[in-house]
Amino acid sequence: MSITGKLKKYWTRRDDAKQYTKWIVQYTKPYVPQLTFLMVVDFLTTLFTVGMAIIGKEMVDKASEGLLSDLWKTIAIYVLVILGSQLLAMISDFFSAVINERFAFGIRKKVYRRILDTNWLDISKYHTGDLMTRLTSDVQSVSEGISTTVPTIIRLMIELVVTFFTLAYYDIRLALFALLVAPIAMFASFFLGKKLRDLTLKVQESESKYRSFMQESLANILIEKSFCLEDYSEERLTKLRDERMFWVLKKTKAGIYATGALGLSFQLGYVVAFSWGAICIARKTITYGTMTVFLQLVNRIQAPIISLAQLVPRIIGMLASAGRVMELQQLSQEVRTGESIAPTGIGVKVSNISFGYTDEMVFDDASIEFRPGEFTAIVGKSGIGKTTLVRLIMAFTDKMKGEISFYNNSGESMKASPDARDFIAYVPQGNTLFSGTIRENITMGKKDATDEEITEALKSAAAYDFISAFSKGVDTVIGEKGIGISEGQAQRIAIARALVKKAPFLILDEATSSLDESTELSVLEGIRNWNPSPTCLLITHRRSVLAYCDREIVISDKKMAINTI
Repeated sequence: MSITGKLKKYWTRRDDAKQYTKWIVQYTKPYVPQLTFLMVVDFLTTLFTVGMAIIGKEMVDKASEGLLSDLWKTIAIYVLVILGSQLLAMISDFFSAVINERFAFGIRKKVYRRILDTNWLDISKYHTGDLMTRLTSDVQSVSEGISTTVPTIIRLMIELVVTFFTLAYYDIRLALFALLVAPIAMFASFFLGKKLRDLTLKVQESESKYRSFMQESLANILIEKSFCLEDYSEERLTKLRDERMFWVLKKTKAGIYATGALGLSFQLGYVVAFSWGAICIARKTITYGTMTVFLQLVNRIQAPIISLAQLVPRIIGMLASAGRVMELQQLSQEVRTGESIAPTGIGVKVSNISFGYTDEMVFDDASIEFRPGEFTAIVGKSGIGKTTLVRLIMAFTDKMKGEISFYNNSGESMKASPDARDFIAYVPQGNTLFSGTIRENITMGKKDATDEEITEALKSAAAYDFISAFSKGVDTVIGEKGIGISEGQAQRIAIARALVKKAPFLILDEATSSLDESTELSVLEGIRNWNPSPTCLLITHRRSVLAYCDREIVISDKKMAINTI
């Protein structure tokens, strides 16, 4: 890369760091009082620490002079200062932990909600494991940076200033020499920062891959067992671990080299302080107590400088993690307009829509209408756009051309949007149950559903009989994705969850695929008997359901057409 290219890349990263810092400051504002209190405690701790060095000098001098009565008083003061210092340290640790937890949850909650409010098509491009890494590791890195790293930096800077002037009071030359480690620390920090900027991102990305595979593997453990993939999965996990280890070691090495240089400079400063003190004692220009001050305060000057340099990786890690979290917040957000229509007799008009996940179109200028109260079936092979049509109707993406609108029997209408989901009940493909009780799963459709409403929904979904046979009924606990019940039973509970909402527009996307034909027809008949009957869009592979439908839609050549039943 040319020098011009490197400079451009460097300044771009500077701009990124400014944006990340601005974002962090914005999230920090609510916690300024707590952080201020924490920094006051840390400042007092610094004063106590420097005070211990000065009191230690007095102890040694009084012991040398044989002033035992004064010595015991000084020892008592020294013990009190130690106890005070320890108490302040405990208070600091406690408040740091509280702020860290609150701050982490505050960010996590907002980012989690932003993910929920993001257009489905945009958020679906991220692997679940990657999202979890950003919500956990990256958010924790930012939180620890604000609650621990930043206050520590401020404390160390204060400690450096207070200690320097205290040491300068005794010997200005030694104080100035102690600061000579600063240029070495700054160089090491700069070198370390350039390395860690990229390495931190590589570590986080490798962790995302590592975690994503484990999450996916555990979620599909039956597939792995059925295809005897245990050895393969273990090998793949090991390869991902090796990749992560590679970047972790590179990042660690970069830190070790810089830390080693700082450590040598620290030891050099200590040797100089010790030697200078010994020379001064030989010349009888200082007391033994002053010698102890030299040794302690030189360390107290150099230690903050070195600690500040060693905190550079954390700051860089915090900024890198902030960038990864910010990326999620910059995704396209669903727009709720507050528009609504009376939820009675709902129909849908699909007008001239064009859409594709890639350059290949799924629909091209396609139109269709779902009339109020009718059951409409879409029967066809996979990949023709059945589920895509559902996603567009439910406004899971705004990347569509054309228009989809809802209307009612009163002549009111509104465009498809997140607001329209208030009167839509949806049963997607696959097992979509959560761990918890059956009641908790069903009431996701309607939080305040009564026992009578739950029973009515279960009966219509042909689920009441088998649930009643459980000893705890609807309070039976099931595992993730319905572990503990059959696929057919899980599907019927999912249908009951949709029915309890009593929405005027119902979408069943392969929702009865795991049911036998008689049970499937029983479910459809139960839905048909609801009063008022909902408008129903039914996606299925079984043509037998057409007996319960008013119309059939055929999707062909990226168009939609009515097939008379």
